[in-house]
Amino acid sequence: MSANVETPTATPTAAPQAPSVNLNVTEPAAAEIKKFMSGEEGLPETAGLRVRVVPGGCSGFQYSLNIEEESRQGDFILHEHGVRLFVDMFSAQYLNGVEIDYVTNVMGSGFTFKNPNATGSCGCGSSFTA
Repeated sequence: MSANVETPTATPTAAPQAPSVNLNVTEPAAAEIKKFMSGEEGLPETAGLRVRVVPGGCSGFQYSLNIEEESRQGDFILHEHGVRLFVDMFSAQYLNGVEIDYVTNVMGSGFTFKNPNATGSCGCGSSFTA
């Protein structure tokens, strides 16, 4: 008998684990997010940063960051270096394993995304192909 086949007399197995997302925010990125959030007037304690992947950009998908007052139903809620992150189910599949950093160099400063799931990206680094 194959190990993948269940028989009616088999003992029940544990329920499958709910999908999850592993998103890494570096300390410099978290510090910058906290600065932005502290500048917003009247944000409740439930506020966080929504990290999304949306169709668009020159490579097919682009990243979106928005401060929101609370999570939405179905969101993954993550905590990284004192920052609350909201990730929707659609975006989670593209953001799993992504590192968000904040860099400053002679060309400027901003958030960068290191995405191990991307099969290609544009020259500006703001969009990717999955």
